[in-house]
Amino acid sequence: MLPEKNKVYIISLLIISFLAYSGFIYKSLPFKNSAISKESSHGKILWQQYNCNACHQVYGLGGYLGPDLTNTFSKKGSAYISAFLKGGTETMPNFNLNQNEITALIAYLKSIDKTGSADPRTFIKNYDGTIEQ
Repeated sequence: MLPEKNKVYIISLLIISFLAYSGFIYKSLPFKNSAISKESSHGKILWQQYNCNACHQVYGLGGYLGPDLTNTFSKKGSAYISAFLKGGTETMPNFNLNQNEITALIAYLKSIDKTGSADPRTFIKNYDGTIEQ
């Protein structure tokens, strides 16, 4: 066994090494401000208010009647999204959104698009709303 004096010395050395290494690692990481903008936050509230998640997915989570909208902004752009939100489609009702609401929803979809990508798997949609892979 080590004498008591050596144990204290080794433990002190380990603690100092840990703190120095932790400081080095955290100091070298770039700061990324991931705060959501006010407009994007309003878009998220609208997303929830209009229950978009009932039909659409984000990151593969949500309904399966509409497409996954995780990367729609980078793939299609804001004009494409705006056209769908203004008029609806055969399967998506027209929610009669005003321009501020459309802009907020586009900002929300843009913020989602920046954070990652969706699962590319596709599913077979049955008439009763269930899915098969």
